Amino acid sequence: MAGVVSHVCRVAELHLDGGSVGVTAIDKRPAEGPVRVGRYGLRGDVQADRKDHGGLEKAVYAYDQAEADWWAGELGEDVPAGRFGENLRVSGLPVDDAEIGERWRIGDTLEVEVTGPRTPCATFGRWLGQDGWVRRFTQRGRPGAYLRVLVPGEVRAGDTVTVTHRPGHGVTVAGWFPAQGVDDARTLLSAEGDGQIAMAAYLREHVARVAARAAVPAG
Repeated sequence: MAGVVSHVCRVAELHLDGGSVGVTAIDKRPAEGPVRVGRYGLRGDVQADRKDHGGLEKAVYAYDQAEADWWAGELGEDVPAGRFGENLRVSGLPVDDAEIGERWRIGDTLEVEVTGPRTPCATFGRWLGQDGWVRRFTQRGRPGAYLRVLVPGEVRAGDTVTVTHRPGHGVTVAGWFPAQGVDDARTLLSAEGDGQIAMAAYLREHVARVAARAAVPAG
């Protein structure tokens, strides 16, 4: 399985935002030429809200061009690369069908791992200016994937994205989000216990909470 990076995006400018941080770095736009990618993401990119965005486990955000095309039809307007705050716009590889823990090689040297789905926030809704946007994006259920950088390298538009490893547990980004089902939670915990995956802390917290709720008898 392989796809192509059609655009590499990083922050263009910070914008004032009505949330608790006061600004947002969601305004991503395509960069020219190769961009260095380290453990914390693309060189020259930033996150305004570092509590919920960025870090080692959400270093890079990838979004599927097919989904952008679908939303363009729904919204009646183009969805250019970076519009949803993504770093990588990917064509030909269904990003949301990636298994959690799946690994990709991008270009010649960059290696990444899918850690989980992007969860839409109120800042995203304000940025798009669409009524009920968070609910609509959530209901669509194909939010794109956060990536952990395993081997730093460079990325540029036109680089091939190759799946190098699938854990085999069957829980995909779209399968987990937004359902967060009990069976999938147990599967992920079992896969981690067996050493198939190393869940990101942000995901493990949600998975454990779902599994714990399921263990409480109804009454």
